[in-house]
Amino acid sequence: MSTSVLTLPAPAKLNLFLHITGRRPDGYHLLQTVFQLLDYGDVLRFSLRDDSQIILNCDSLELATDNNLVLRAAHLLRTHTGATQGVDIELQKRIPTGAGLGGGSSDAATTLVALNELWQSKLDRQALAELGLRLGADVPVFVTGQSAWAEGVGELLQPVTLPTLYYLVLSPACHVSTATIFSHQELTRDTRAIKMAAFLAGQSQNDCEMLVRRLYPEVNAALEWLGKFAPARMTGTGSSIFAGFSDEASAREVLLKLPADQQGPLHNIRGFVAKGINNSELNRFG
Repeated sequence: MSTSVLTLPAPAKLNLFLHITGRRPDGYHLLQTVFQLLDYGDVLRFSLRDDSQIILNCDSLELATDNNLVLRAAHLLRTHTGATQGVDIELQKRIPTGAGLGGGSSDAATTLVALNELWQSKLDRQALAELGLRLGADVPVFVTGQSAWAEGVGELLQPVTLPTLYYLVLSPACHVSTATIFSHQELTRDTRAIKMAAFLAGQSQNDCEMLVRRLYPEVNAALEWLGKFAPARMTGTGSSIFAGFSDEASAREVLLKLPADQQGPLHNIRGFVAKGINNSELNRFG
C-alpha cells in the first residue's frame, strides 16, 4: 500500500574507535572503525507534492541552504532514477553540526531511503548505499540502518551486534573541520590494522584525538572533565566526546554534574544521554 507522507528518524552515531591505516592515491583515508548507532537524532517528515518541486524546511535557519545534504540527496536520487514527483521535507535538528555525530550524513541517508519508498524507485539497499557514498563516507552505514564494523573509507561494512550501553555524549561549543584534521601533516596515518577481537579487548584508540585535543582546547577540557567519571573518547574527528555506562541512570547522574555556569573551554557545552542500538528504523525498509 502506497503512502504520501512518511516520518522517519535520522539517528546519530558514535565511532567507538577510529584507526587510520593508510591513504589512497586520490587522497581519501583508509580507516577502521565501529559505528554505533544511537536512539537519538534528527527527525524528517516527507510529504509528496502535486508538482515537481523539492522544498526543504528546517528549524535551524543556518542549515536551510541549497547545499544541505538533504536537498543534495533528494536531487541525486531524482537524477539517478528519473523521478518527477515533488516533495516537502521538514527537518527537525537535534544533532549538533560539526560534532562527529554524523548528523548531515544521517539526514541524507534517511532522505534516500524515504524518497526511494515514496517515489517507488525500487532501488535495493546496496544501490542506495552506493548513491549515498557520493554524498559522504558515513552515509552508507546510515542507509543500511545497522551498527557496523567499517573499513575502506567507511563504506565496507560488516553488521555487528554490540552490547547494550548508555552513552553520555558531550558536544563542546566548537566546530571541528574534518577536512582540516584529515589534511593536517601531524595526523597519524599508518596505524596497524586490527581484528574485532582486538577492539573488544580494548586495543584501539581514536587516531585523530591527540591532534584535535591540541588544536581545540574545548575538546581537551571536555575529555578531561568526563574522564574523571568514566573512560572518555572522541567520536570521529570531533568535536563530540562520549563515555559508555551499563545503565541509563548512571549516565544521567554524570550529566547532571556538568557545571551549569561553565567558564572557559567548557562554556556552552551541550550534552545528552542515548542508548546504543544495533538497528535503526531504516532497517525495516527493503
